[in-house]
Amino acid sequence: MKNLPKSPLSLWLDTYGNYSPERSLHGEENVDIAIIGGGFTGVATAHELKRAEPALRVAVLEAETVGFGASGRNGSFAMTLVGLGFGVTALLRGKQFLSNAHKYMMKAVDHLDDLIQRENLDCDRIRPGFLRTATTDGYIKRIQHDVELMNSLGFDDISWLSAEEVHQRVHSDRYLGAMWEPRMVLINPAKLVRAEKALALKMGVKFFENTPVMEITSKPAFKIKTPKGRLSADKIVFATNAYSHLFPGLKRKQIPAFTYMIATEPLTERQLEPIGWEGFEGLEDARNLIHYYRLTPDKRLVMGGGPVGLTWANSLDADSNETAWQHLENHVHFLFPSLSGANITHRWGGPFSVTVNLTPSLGYLGDQRAVYSLGCIGHGVSMSHLNACVLKDLLLEGQSDMPKCPFVNHRVIPWPPEPLRMVTIGAIRGYLQIEDWYHERNLQQEGR
Repeated sequence: MKNLPKSPLSLWLDTYGNYSPERSLHGEENVDIAIIGGGFTGVATAHELKRAEPALRVAVLEAETVGFGASGRNGSFAMTLVGLGFGVTALLRGKQFLSNAHKYMMKAVDHLDDLIQRENLDCDRIRPGFLRTATTDGYIKRIQHDVELMNSLGFDDISWLSAEEVHQRVHSDRYLGAMWEPRMVLINPAKLVRAEKALALKMGVKFFENTPVMEITSKPAFKIKTPKGRLSADKIVFATNAYSHLFPGLKRKQIPAFTYMIATEPLTERQLEPIGWEGFEGLEDARNLIHYYRLTPDKRLVMGGGPVGLTWANSLDADSNETAWQHLENHVHFLFPSLSGANITHRWGGPFSVTVNLTPSLGYLGDQRAVYSLGCIGHGVSMSHLNACVLKDLLLEGQSDMPKCPFVNHRVIPWPPEPLRMVTIGAIRGYLQIEDWYHERNLQQEGR
């Protein structure tokens, strides 16, 4: 592929237009609830709290700008998947957990879609559904097992499509079949999180951007020290996801891993004609280290996934990865030869949050004055918004049953300290890579 100069920003952030951050915190401020983190979880928790109790004084502290982290860099899929997929989740946590988790995620997607439409949030929302494609016989078996598993649990809207049925939607000679799931919503994540910020501001939430938290003390009230100010709060929300290890109480509950993405220039009708894709469905494959991809409203192909980045001691300096970006470009050509001449305009990456058991976690931290949310493992667009409702319930009511969230206040297995942490996560990644290689060993993939 021929490449234009690469932008250091995600497609979503780079094309957002002018953005004016709120002022940083200066001096002393007092609020009822302080929220650390200006991504989907933090911003959504803020407006859910104000909707429930308009008199609450709520403030959001963001170290950079709203949408700086995964909320401005993700693949834009609001979906029902949890962890590494249905089969793996059932294996690790049991079928009942999977059933409860899927019901939760169905509710999460519907909740987000309702929010977008009710508040008229400008975020390029469409609801085209989701295809999980098979490119080898082994992946056919994996996907068909997942479909049968979900059907056995009563989720009849998930179905298997033959290769011919898939090609009627999106044509690639590589597709041997796919799982169809109709609920997926696609959005522009930077537009969404900043539209939600505007909503929260209108409701009276305070935002302090470019305001990193330096120190937190908790007695008698929370005192949050920042470079130029101090915020006092009765309660606190750690909406920090992949950045949670920066706070002592959350240090070993999760680790950051890195995913990478590319975007093409807007594609021509001639380039798209052999592919079809008129329904704009969101797609993933059946690998462990998945590829995920979509068309944007202006007909760019956005693809992410493949190689996962890891860092020593949870460093956050792995946003760039030439090997991963080249892998993604090669995979676009592997699937869609007609796009071999398409220019790549954006390449970016960023961290996502991973727990030991590959499932999310949220709940109280220490006592009932502090709550946290982390471990979305790449599926946070929809999940974070329903998690925000759960965090709101925990802070205001002391419990949440919406809808019997399976991730709340369960024991989180801690990641081991270095060097064992790096050995452990490296071994997990290595196993996943080897299994992917085994399934794909007979594929003739030019350039891969």
